[in-house]
Amino acid sequence: MPEEQELRAAPGGQRRIGDPLVRAVARAPVTVRTKLLIAFVGTSLLLVAVGLLGQRVLGLSNDRVGSFGALQRRAIAYGQLELAVRQVRELLSENAGPAYGYVWNDPGRQSSRKVDRLVVNAVVRVKSGTATDQLGFVPPQEDRYDLGRIHGTADRLETVMEEELIPFYRYDGKPTQEMLATRAHAEQLASDLKRFAAVLSNGLEDDVNDLIARNDSSFASSRALFIGVAAGAIVLALLLGFVLSWSLIGPIQQIDTRLAAIASGDFSGHVEVENRDELGPLSANVNRMNDELRRLYTELEAASRHKSEFLANMSHELRTPLNAIIGFSQVLRDEMVGSVNEKQAEYLEDIISSGNHLLSLINDVLDLSKVEAGQVELTMHPFSLREALERGVVMVRERATEDGVRVAFAADPEVDVVDGDERRIKQVIFNLLSNAVKFTPAGGEIDVSATRVNGEVRVSVADTGPGIAPEDRERIFEEFQQSETGVGLREGTGLGLALSKRFVELHGGRIWLESELGRGSTFTFALPAGSFTP
Repeated sequence: MPEEQELRAAPGGQRRIGDPLVRAVARAPVTVRTKLLIAFVGTSLLLVAVGLLGQRVLGLSNDRVGSFGALQRRAIAYGQLELAVRQVRELLSENAGPAYGYVWNDPGRQSSRKVDRLVVNAVVRVKSGTATDQLGFVPPQEDRYDLGRIHGTADRLETVMEEELIPFYRYDGKPTQEMLATRAHAEQLASDLKRFAAVLSNGLEDDVNDLIARNDSSFASSRALFIGVAAGAIVLALLLGFVLSWSLIGPIQQIDTRLAAIASGDFSGHVEVENRDELGPLSANVNRMNDELRRLYTELEAASRHKSEFLANMSHELRTPLNAIIGFSQVLRDEMVGSVNEKQAEYLEDIISSGNHLLSLINDVLDLSKVEAGQVELTMHPFSLREALERGVVMVRERATEDGVRVAFAADPEVDVVDGDERRIKQVIFNLLSNAVKFTPAGGEIDVSATRVNGEVRVSVADTGPGIAPEDRERIFEEFQQSETGVGLREGTGLGLALSKRFVELHGGRIWLESELGRGSTFTFALPAGSFTP
């Protein structure tokens, strides 16, 4: 399988055809449409997976935001509770001065009893601040113990203040020892309240810090997971597309390479495609077409060779009797064996004219057959191109003058001696001039020129004839093909331009046409730099 090895070794993507995964996909016994559908569904599933993961990540992020909201509510409630405890401490500290124990009758002064009443009110706010219905949320399990201690301590402090301290105030301003002891107990309870509130607040701060840490960790892990899954989905989608595309592109490239080789005339290879989809039968059909074309091409080559040999032999055999016919007709016309009347002389002229036309046709066919059979060998030697052009102009000028056509010739001074087959180049010149005279109407002009351009000799024959249609400009250089004007004139065989093109190309040159309908045509042939000597 040389072509498969060739494709594996080729530069670029073609060597991918030999990858095992690509070959496995190519061998799958399903249609191309099914493979494409599988690829589409697979890619869609990967996108759905990425979307679901993204939704989950967003859900977790939303849950973390909700947790922060709950912590915020706890922080507000616990802050208010801590503020109430601080107020209890501040109010108790107001009764620490020398005026403690007095019940003032002066309404302008704050009595110690009134301050302690404010303490009781603050303690009541502390107790209510620990109730669930006042908090507005259900405290977590770890906070319930601290809230319970705060509630119980506040309840004892309220009892001490209401039952053991406030009823024993005196007007003489002297606190009793029992009041002082009760006062010390109340301050101890207030200190406990502050300590318990601090524990609750510190616990909340730890929860906040822990939640922030967990949020950062969860965000990092979620981001890494999402990026990883998205990258994996992209890689899998690319891999799926790569494998599927090359399982299709590879065989198509092989088929295209084989078709290009067939178009260039190479029928020696085959396409080796392992696909079990539509490309497999397609490659088999290409191989069958290749074999059939090779068989037909071989037969056509043989037929063309036999045709060329037949035409060459027949043309050679026909020229001998035709030359005799023309020769004897000329003898009779010239009255070398007796006189002829006017009618007989007219018939003899027709015979000679038709014989010369037929002889020209046979010579063209013989030359074309030799070219096709590869039997034409150019006799290369230096000759004067200017002189060849002048002789060609002289040969057609008489007929052109009879038809009222002017023929002009101009050549650059540096165009003179060239290397080539003089007889073949003269034949090309005569063919171009004859066609120009034939198709140029009376009063028209034919300009013949020779120039040296970019290291090559160019000979141009321009006429003012009817011109050639664009669709005929390539066809007239083929055998037995004429333009619509040539067919209408019923002159020629359509071999002159074909032979001219072959002879010019045998010299390594080229011939082309420039024409515009109604404004004439210009035929130009060029010989390369290596074909002439300046």
